[in-house]
Amino acid sequence: MAQEYEQLLLRSQLCFPLYACGRKIVSSYTPYLKPLGLTYTQYIVLMVLWEKESVNVGQLGETLHLDAGTLTPLLKRLEKEGYVTRERSKEDERITIVTITKEGNALKEKCKDIPLKMGCRRSPLNEKEAKELYGLLYKLLEE
Repeated sequence: MAQEYEQLLLRSQLCFPLYACGRKIVSSYTPYLKPLGLTYTQYIVLMVLWEKESVNVGQLGETLHLDAGTLTPLLKRLEKEGYVTRERSKEDERITIVTITKEGNALKEKCKDIPLKMGCRRSPLNEKEAKELYGLLYKLLEE
């Protein structure tokens, strides 16, 4: 059957393989994160905090390309678990500062091998292809 609207074919969409790959990669983290009681999104929030210790919610959202509606409940759960604290900025109470706790930092030790384990499972790409894809994906994010 002839296709009148080629642009509506799934195979014509760049966004679909990006979406499907993202889901596949995120789900491959589950065996490593679930025993720690973490979701992938919580894990990447912790990664930012392990690097910076403290950051405001706006900066966190910008870094991770997440909106406040996604971050707020996620941060509440991390706070409930004792991994982060949230407090209003003394300079501007509209700004919420998120800080990693001692317990949150202790998770770093438990997570330290996850990137190495994921590197082995990451993809069939060789190193050059992986670096090229990494660069192209960040180029798309800058758009």
